[in-house]
Amino acid sequence: MSSARTTRRVLSGAVEIAVTEHSPAGPGRPTVVLVHGYPDRQGTWDRLVERLPLDSWHVVTYDVRGAGASDVPSSRSAYRTEKLVDDLVAVLDDVLDDGEDVHLVGHDWGSVQLWDAVAAEAADPRLRGRIASFTSISGPSLDHLALLNRHPQGRRGQLLRQALHSWYVYAFQVPVLADVAWRTSGERIGRAVAERERLPPDHWGPGLAADGEHGLELYRANVARRMRRPPEMQEFHTDVPVLVVHPGRDRFLTAVLLEDLDERCSDLRIETVDAGHWVIVTHADLVADLVRQHVDVH
Repeated sequence: MSSARTTRRVLSGAVEIAVTEHSPAGPGRPTVVLVHGYPDRQGTWDRLVERLPLDSWHVVTYDVRGAGASDVPSSRSAYRTEKLVDDLVAVLDDVLDDGEDVHLVGHDWGSVQLWDAVAAEAADPRLRGRIASFTSISGPSLDHLALLNRHPQGRRGQLLRQALHSWYVYAFQVPVLADVAWRTSGERIGRAVAERERLPPDHWGPGLAADGEHGLELYRANVARRMRRPPEMQEFHTDVPVLVVHPGRDRFLTAVLLEDLDERCSDLRIETVDAGHWVIVTHADLVADLVRQHVDVH
C-alpha cells in the first residue's frame, strides 16, 4: 500500500540522522523501526516496507551515521556501536510518544547494532521497557560471536568456515587499500555484487562509493575491539522476543552463528529461508510476512 512519506533530521549528539516515516503514528498503531546494513541506505527497505500494513502500522526507517543523507562523523570512535545505539535512542525519542514501545527490525550491520540495544534493554533506562520485539536478519551479535570463538569446542571446523566467509572483514582492516578500492571502483563493485546477489541493477545509486568508504569505519571501530572484550562483558541475556531470519544461502554468514543463541534469548524463534544475504530485497514478500507475524504476536 502506498503512503505519504515524511522526512526530517534528528539530532544525536553532534550528528544529524535522516529519518523517514512511511506511515503516521496514532493510537493502536504499532511502531516498527527498520535499520539498514552496509553499504546500504534506508532505501534498501523500500520493497519490504511496501508490503507492510502501512494502513495500520507506524513504519520508520533512517540512514545510519555515515550513510545516505545522515551526517558523516570525522573520527573512527564515532562509529562505535555505542554511538549507533545513541542514534537509535534519538530516533525513538523523536517518533515514539511517552509510554509507547517499538518493534525493531535490522539487516546486516543494522541487526548487529540492534543486538547491542536489545542486550542493553533491561539495564539502560533509555531503552528499558521500550522494545516490544526484535527481528534480526543476517547480522549477528558481536558479543555472541566473541563467545562462540572463546568456546570453540565441537565447532572448530564451522568457525573456520565462518572465518573464511568473513574474509572481507579482515580486508577492511587494512589501511588505505579498501578506501581506495571504493573511491576508484565503487560503481564496478556495486554492479558485481548486485549481479551476484540477484539485486536490481539500480539497487545502489551514485552514493555507493562514499557510503562504502565511510562505512568501513563500522568494521574498524568495532570488530577487533569487541572480540577482545572480557568474557563477563560479553555475557548477556534478553527477554525481548527475538526472531532470527537466517538466509540459508548467505555468502557472508553461516549457521554456526545461531548456535547457543537460545542461551542469550529467553524467547527465540529462528527461521531459515532459502535465500541469499539481501533477502530483504530478493524475498521481500517472505520477510514482510515473517515480520508481520512477529509484530502481531508481540
